[in-house]
Amino acid sequence: MGKPDADGPGLPDLPPEWGRVVVPDDASALATEAEQIRHELRRTPRRAAAARSPYALPLLVLIVAVLTTLAGLAAVTWPRTDRSTPQPTPAPHAPPAGLAGRPLPALDLVDAGQSPVPLRALVPAMIILVDGCPCPQEVATAAALAPPGVTVVTVADARPVRATPPAGATVRPLADPAGGLRAFLHLPARPGAATALLVDRSGVLVRVVPEIRSAEDYRADLTRLAA
Repeated sequence: MGKPDADGPGLPDLPPEWGRVVVPDDASALATEAEQIRHELRRTPRRAAAARSPYALPLLVLIVAVLTTLAGLAAVTWPRTDRSTPQPTPAPHAPPAGLAGRPLPALDLVDAGQSPVPLRALVPAMIILVDGCPCPQEVATAAALAPPGVTVVTVADARPVRATPPAGATVRPLADPAGGLRAFLHLPARPGAATALLVDRSGVLVRVVPEIRSAEDYRADLTRLAA
């Protein structure tokens, strides 16, 4: 039988928290405990070696850096559309300041038979540039509102665009292959929009409407052209 440490002479003082320690007479009684200790010792170096691997920390840093870069690229390049926010309507081009009050340039346009037509011979007139849009509704509205004696002229880029005016109204279709009117206005044609020029009987430019949006853009000036 084993003896408690308190009965055995020569044993060093042991920590009190260990409690009562019994030393067996036969060492084979500790075989099971010894095998468990050897098993733990064999496992401990492997864990320590894995924790001390020289590649573990650099590999972790590299993985984090790659994931961060990919996340940033995805955030920048991923297409996003906010359907809840209305898209602003593009503002119309503004004509250069000082056009109003200037005389209409002496340009010859062409009719359907490619015969020259002096533009100044048609004043007073509302000239509608339809090179960006035929805009038949806008042309018909202007023809219906034009007072007697005021000519409504449509100007296309290559060949005249015929419009169907309302009963009792007339529209003179012409073309400006050389682009002289656009060069005079410094206003590019915009798809889906028509530009209007209102010219009095003396050939002076009264108003430029970069994009006709409604009859209210020109109604008052169109009425005054007949005076």
